[in-house]
This record gives sequence, structure tokens and C-alpha cells, in this order.
Amino acid sequence: MSPTPPSDAPRVRERLLSIFGGSVGNLIEWYDFYIYSAFSLYFASSFFPGDNPLVRQLNAAGIFALGFLIRPIGGWLMGLYADSRGRRAALTLSVSLMCLGSLVIALCPTYEQVGILAPIVLVLARLLQGLSLGGEYGTSATYLSEVATSRHRGFYSSFQYVTLIMGQLLATLTLLVLQRLVLTGPQLEAWGWRIPFLCGAALAIFGFYMRRNMVETEAFQAQAAKRTAHRPMLELARHPREIALVIGLTLGGTLAFYTYTVYMPKFLVSSVGLSRDDATLISAGSLFLYMLLQPAFGFLSDKVGRRPVLMGFGLLGTLCTVPLFTALTSTRDAFTAFFLVMTALVIVSGYTSINAVVKAELFPASIRALGVGLPYALTVSVFGGTAEYVGTWFKLQGHESWFYWYVTGGIFCSFLVYLLMRDTARHHRFDPES
Repeated sequence: MSPTPPSDAPRVRERLLSIFGGSVGNLIEWYDFYIYSAFSLYFASSFFPGDNPLVRQLNAAGIFALGFLIRPIGGWLMGLYADSRGRRAALTLSVSLMCLGSLVIALCPTYEQVGILAPIVLVLARLLQGLSLGGEYGTSATYLSEVATSRHRGFYSSFQYVTLIMGQLLATLTLLVLQRLVLTGPQLEAWGWRIPFLCGAALAIFGFYMRRNMVETEAFQAQAAKRTAHRPMLELARHPREIALVIGLTLGGTLAFYTYTVYMPKFLVSSVGLSRDDATLISAGSLFLYMLLQPAFGFLSDKVGRRPVLMGFGLLGTLCTVPLFTALTSTRDAFTAFFLVMTALVIVSGYTSINAVVKAELFPASIRALGVGLPYALTVSVFGGTAEYVGTWFKLQGHESWFYWYVTGGIFCSFLVYLLMRDTARHHRFDPES
């Protein structure tokens, strides 16, 4: 075996630093987005008057869902920008918009102070964050998959969800620290909920700096060098099969992910009967282990292929969702609840760890960010972002168990897609030398 050329060492360091920079920015973006959900139990009364806490929570969940409805626009605009101006430029713009949204929420007056204007400002800030996050996913997935080597594309791309989950975990840990060590419940409801949004805005400034110093991917540079006239939407329209695959791949996975991560803490309080503190501890512990699973599943996909890993999620998710939820509603023990939630997250890892790289492997470099981001954001806005709202609505109607079957049906639809698709680890649109 010939020795590694000296010039390879800087390239490896550059690759790792770029992956780190992209991942840190992704972490900060998702932290900023998820602190809304983590703290909604405390700030809902500041924006929505009324005596019924479940109705206030439904209103807060509705605005959470609204943040997802604009994500397709973010996926479209940022995808166009990333495919024309570069991945680095789009990622830098994305984290800047998230910073602004967090700052607006942190400084937003309450309903008692300005009346109906308060929820309106909250909605506008969430729409701004949704616009940012809509562009983040496709561009981040594209960047990480293009920076990685072909043999380790699944492993490196899995760090998108490592940092996504880490952002969610950081939001949960922030809540846990404020609950247990810093503030009382009334203080959190009165003003303490503003602290994490201020921290998120400050962290986003750091993310902006990190992304300004990332290198552009070779795949984009090569595509830009040979590009003449470029009509991305027309080019994307030539890939209807790939667009349909992204939608089918995402439907069940995003529904399961948001059910077990975003909606689950509320479910543990309102349906299982656990305390807020216990629900937060379960969420934090399960998210930490879930985060560690992502590289393992990504590495596995590099060895056995993407399709077997996705099929494992689809089959187990279809068979186990209703039994897991039924068992959760029957227990009042925090340890048992943690075990059941963790079981669900192990299953969901078969999707989350590799879904980004699978989508990136479907499209050529000229429209990769747009092709990944737009159909993904459309699907997430319809199924993922509404999971908490739909679950809460079914509970208000007295048919909570219908939600379990709703999640099961979504996963089964994706399972059929996994069953029929080709393995993108072997049939992809990356250059052979990448």
C-alpha cells in the first residue's frame, strides 16, 4: 500500500472542520426552534388567555405547526439560493434568520400588555424561524453528504440528526436546569421562559461566525464551473420520481419523529399522568441515548445499504406503535415510561440516521439542495409539524387512541416506499470519484 500523500492531511482536516462547522450551526438552529416546544407549557398563558390549560396548549401547538407551514417556502428559497450561490452562503443566511426570530420571541410583550398583538408577533417570529429551518435541512443535508467521502457518506451525514437531536436535547436540558436549579414554576411562567430564547439568539451569532469560515463543497464548485443557463425549477420538474420518493420516504419518519420527541413530553404529562419534571427527565435521558444511536445506524447503512435500515424502521414502526402507546397509557411508573419511549426511538433511528443522505443521493448536484429541501419541507409541514396538534385534538375529542393508528398508517405508507425503492447507497447521483 502506498503511503498517504502529505497533501491529504490538510484536506482531511478541512473536511472534518467543515463537517463540524456545519453540524454546530445545525445544532444551534434546532435548539432555537425547539425551545418553543420545550417551554410552551410555561409561556402559553402569556399569549393566550383562558382558564383551560389544554386549550392554551392547543393554541401554542397550533403556532408550532404554523412554523412548519412556511417551511416549504424556506426549502424552496434556500434551495434555490444554495444551488446558485453556494451551500455555505445559504447556511449562513439560514442561521441569521433563526437568530432574529429567537430575539423577537425573547423580547415579545405578553397578551396582558398589548392584547392580540402579542400572539400576532409570536406567529410572525415563528414564521421567520420556520422559513430559516425550511432551508436548513436541505442545504445542511446536501453540504454534509457532499463533504463526506463515498465510503462513509451514511456515517458523516448521520451527524445532521446528531446535532438536530442535540439541539432538542439542549433545549430540554435548559428547561431541566431552570426547573430544578434556578427558577420556580411561577417565575418560569412569568418571565423565565424568555431566558432560553435570549440564549438561542446569542448562540446563533456564534453559528454565523462558524459558517462564515466553512469551505464550499467541491461538488458545488465543479457544477458552478460548468453551468450555463440554469432553470432549477424546470430541472427539478424532470425528476418526478425522485420528488415522490422524498415525500414517501419522509411521511412516516417525520410523523414518528415529531410524535416521540416533540409531542411525547406533553403526552407523558396529560395522558400518562407523570409530573412535568419526570416528563422532562424522561425526554432528556431518551434523547441523549437516541442521539448516540445515529452514527451507529449511519455506519451500518454504509455496510449493508440504506434500504435494509429503512425497512427495519418501517416494519417495526408499523407493528409496534399502537402497542407502545397503549402500554404507555397503562403505566404510572417513570422508569417503565422511559423504557417504552426509548424502544420507540431505537426504531425511529432507522429513519432519522440516514434519511438526509438517502434524499441527497437521489438528485444531481445542480438541484440537490432544492430537490432535498422542498419536497421534504412540504411533507414535514403537513405531517411532522402537525403531529402535536393532531394528537392534542384527538385527545380533546375523546378519541386519543385514533392518533396511535394515524401514526401507524403514516409509517406503513413509508414502509411500502422502502419496500419498492432501489438502494441509494449503490444507485446514487454523486460523481463516481466523490
